Amino acid sequence: MRQCADLVRDFDIPNAKTHVKSAVVVPKGAEAEHCDVRGTIEPDIGFQVKLPVSTYQGRYLQYGCGGFCGILFPAPFPNCGPGSGDAAVAVTNDGHQAPDQFGFDTTWAKTNQAARDDYFYRAPHVVSKAAKQLITTYYGTAPRKSYFNGCSNGGREALLLAQRYPDDFDGIIAAAPGNYFGPLVAYQAWLARHAIPDAKLTPLHNAVMAACDTLDGLADNQIDDPRRCSYDPAKLLCADADQASCLTQPEVDNVRALYAGPTDEHGKRLYPGGEPYGGELAWAGWVTPIPEFGGSISALLADNALRNLTYPIGKPHSSLQDFKFTVPELRRLEPELVKANALSLDLRRFQRSGGKLILWHGASDEAIPFAGTLDYWQRLTHGLPQNWARLFVVPTMYHCQGGSALTDFDPTAALVAWVERGTTPSRIIAEGRDAQGNVKRTRPVFPYPLTARYDGTGSIDDASNFLPYRPSVSNDKIHWAGENLYYKPGPVAP
Repeated sequence: MRQCADLVRDFDIPNAKTHVKSAVVVPKGAEAEHCDVRGTIEPDIGFQVKLPVSTYQGRYLQYGCGGFCGILFPAPFPNCGPGSGDAAVAVTNDGHQAPDQFGFDTTWAKTNQAARDDYFYRAPHVVSKAAKQLITTYYGTAPRKSYFNGCSNGGREALLLAQRYPDDFDGIIAAAPGNYFGPLVAYQAWLARHAIPDAKLTPLHNAVMAACDTLDGLADNQIDDPRRCSYDPAKLLCADADQASCLTQPEVDNVRALYAGPTDEHGKRLYPGGEPYGGELAWAGWVTPIPEFGGSISALLADNALRNLTYPIGKPHSSLQDFKFTVPELRRLEPELVKANALSLDLRRFQRSGGKLILWHGASDEAIPFAGTLDYWQRLTHGLPQNWARLFVVPTMYHCQGGSALTDFDPTAALVAWVERGTTPSRIIAEGRDAQGNVKRTRPVFPYPLTARYDGTGSIDDASNFLPYRPSVSNDKIHWAGENLYYKPGPVAP
């Protein structure tokens, strides 16, 4: 094994020339002792690779990058087996440095096509090449298995890797994927333009839960499938003056629009899904403004994307205020953002290479509707079981983490077992934790379309008391204005 400091040099990797700027040993503390490697891949893709000094077991795990990226997100060692630190891990800023800690800035994309392309489709691929070369140099051998785990924009990257770079990873986790990248910009604009006050979220959520909690046969403060709920917010219409416990007529109209998702004036869907029933508390901050951000997350994402990122360089751009919810406006997003979409239905090369894919999505996701993932899954699989891919829908979970009942879901160990031991995941346990981190509920999540049904004995907060149940067959395909995008695979970097 090489010395950590020996990695500080240039690596002439084809189409991914790499410059390691620092490599230092971090003593064992909260994490295993490791060599912390930082550098860039030309032209300006920043990365961090953490190489365990003594606990490495031949695995490589690369994490996706969220939002507009521009920062190196934390890269924790995963729990793949008996201890932490058995895998080398890596993260990337996707080719640019954000000037703010929140990562909403897109000025880097205004006139820099190379930075755009790195973010859209190149960075995760070339970082995998560089990281594997660093692993080979440090340990003397290439990783025996490679994994990718990403949520949101990282989930988009996960699907993009399976579609366009099928030999990069043996196992991929795509969580709450933003794979409808172009239409998702329109979706965020829709959320921002239909906000209601924070004070109205709790009474609305309580009313929805009172109406729909027991639709799955169990009163447990948990809506397993929000699509079965059809609560009409008009039932909360204020009889007289506006007050916190009721909705004004404009607020009723906005809530209906949030549940329905974006449409044009003729009712044509501009995105396959809308806000799920039961996820109303998560609208705080995403749909409603955060003072320190200067707006809601959806507003900042939509406005910054429309101003600097979504249209070809040199072409007219737009803004949150000016964007029109029409099919022509949706089409105007295609020429540039087809590069970032990860909607291809052709994953045959990934299957042939032996790759395994775990898709998962929170059913109460406020940022990216889980209905879009179900639509993609239906088109990908035609509703038939797959021996290489699984989808898990986690009731009550918000975007990537947190939720009203279930808050945590980690399929990493299940993916490793599937790839390395051939153990196909038949259930993964989700946890519900309180504010102090104590586990208050566990539930099994079965491969979609199976759901968990209480067996009638024991605590409803104990996963062992639930069995798989197959609901009536349904077609999850949603007809919308962007259906041509499934057949536009996007460019591939060498």
